[in-house]
Amino acid sequence: MIVSYTAKELDLLARIMRAEAQTEGELGMLMVGNVVVNRVLANCYTFKEIDNVEDAIFQPNQFVGADSPLFYGSATTTEKNLAKRILMGEDYYPATHALWFYAPGGTTPTCKSTWYNQSLAGKYKNHCFYRPQSGECPQIY
Repeated sequence: MIVSYTAKELDLLARIMRAEAQTEGELGMLMVGNVVVNRVLANCYTFKEIDNVEDAIFQPNQFVGADSPLFYGSATTTEKNLAKRILMGEDYYPATHALWFYAPGGTTPTCKSTWYNQSLAGKYKNHCFYRPQSGECPQIY
């Protein structure tokens, strides 16, 4: 296990993964989970005080999915199994070292080369993922 978690946090992670990336399929949901876990592990930027899954998900102004109706429904067994995989240490490029992601929207969405002064790690479907340099947040590398 890469981070410790409670049954409540497993459920929260599964729900935020669904709310943020359900339309992007299981791989997109797994990548969202990577970002959440990376924020728990990181001791940099605005994540210095984040030390558990629940704090990462409910950090103010971070995950728009926390306000979505998709977040408030119960997590399915499949969604919880995806969340468990992330909590056990699976990671997926381009979210491997990412601390941020967003969906640019529009008819031909393109990713900015930097966001929050961080470099673009890559894009998966509609989400752009951003990671710090390894020296800035060594805990996630």
